[in-house]
Amino acid sequence: MAGAAPTTAFGQAVIGPPGSGKTTYCLGMSEFLRALGRRVAVVNLDPANEGLPYECAVDVGELVGLGDVMDALQLGPNGGLLYCMEYLEANLDWLRAKLDPLRGHYFLFDCPGQVELCTHHGALRSIFSQMAQWDLRLTAVHLVDSHYCTDPAKFISVLCTSLATMLHVELPHVNLLSKMDLIEHYGKLAFNLDYYTEVLDLSYLLDHLASDPFFRHYRQLNEKLVQLIEDYSLVSFIPLSIQDKESIQRVLQAVDKANGYCFGVQEQRSLEAVMSAAVGADFHFSSYPCSLASATAKSGRPGAQEWPCLPLQTTDFMLTSGLPGNWSLGRLQGCLFLRTREAVDQKEQQIQRPRYERALVT
Repeated sequence: MAGAAPTTAFGQAVIGPPGSGKTTYCLGMSEFLRALGRRVAVVNLDPANEGLPYECAVDVGELVGLGDVMDALQLGPNGGLLYCMEYLEANLDWLRAKLDPLRGHYFLFDCPGQVELCTHHGALRSIFSQMAQWDLRLTAVHLVDSHYCTDPAKFISVLCTSLATMLHVELPHVNLLSKMDLIEHYGKLAFNLDYYTEVLDLSYLLDHLASDPFFRHYRQLNEKLVQLIEDYSLVSFIPLSIQDKESIQRVLQAVDKANGYCFGVQEQRSLEAVMSAAVGADFHFSSYPCSLASATAKSGRPGAQEWPCLPLQTTDFMLTSGLPGNWSLGRLQGCLFLRTREAVDQKEQQIQRPRYERALVT
């Protein structure tokens, strides 16, 4: 960005159909990020968004309003939104001037819910592409209402829409099943939740559709759609309940890994952040008897006698430059473990963690 420090900026482009919870997500995520100590700037790119519940740093309504466009050009709400995005695309200097003073913030872009903008219209993709030229690294966070899981036909439609969005937007992408706290009110799921989040064998959905007299006539069409989704093998979901902080944390870890924020120098990352976000596993050092800070305070350095580690016979050292003191990461049989370097030479000092159920990398 012109006149700004050459620091790379990071953020999320929050997209999804109307009613999927984009604005609520921006509110909840901004509060969560501020609690973590990040400076957050929420940018409203939806000209139809009124009565914003969050503090808006930049509002596209200052540039163009949907109501004014509809009145002046005699357009409906869908055509008006497309025109507004095209108008913003043609006036990106206005957006750049608004974002320049916010360099150093983490951005949340609340985008319009018009599905066409994310599947085949070029305005929003062009805006995101230009932001990349400004050294702004975004992750597309695509929200889908979780109630679609209760209907096989709707879920296949959601998969097709999500796949088209991933291919069209051309950003690092994270799909979310929103409103998971309300899914029980929508009806009983035909399969376990993992089936929908991991998008497992979709042939089972075809069997459910075949039981419906209407969809029985379109079995070949549904088979081709399912085959297309499985051939790309790109779509998966993370369940989200915006009221659940652990759920938001899982989403944030996926987003930070996608846009590279977790590998940057924008914040002082703890060892838990390195292992959880960068490696991509649920690894919480709070389960250990003491924290790294307390262990260091006792002896002046983190030691094997005070911090449990896994005893490893032979292993390769890696990522040692990013860990303090005598700590290193080891790989054994395709798995990463945290241990002290003393554990290799002095096996009598090895203290085994009571239970370790999940490898960090396979």
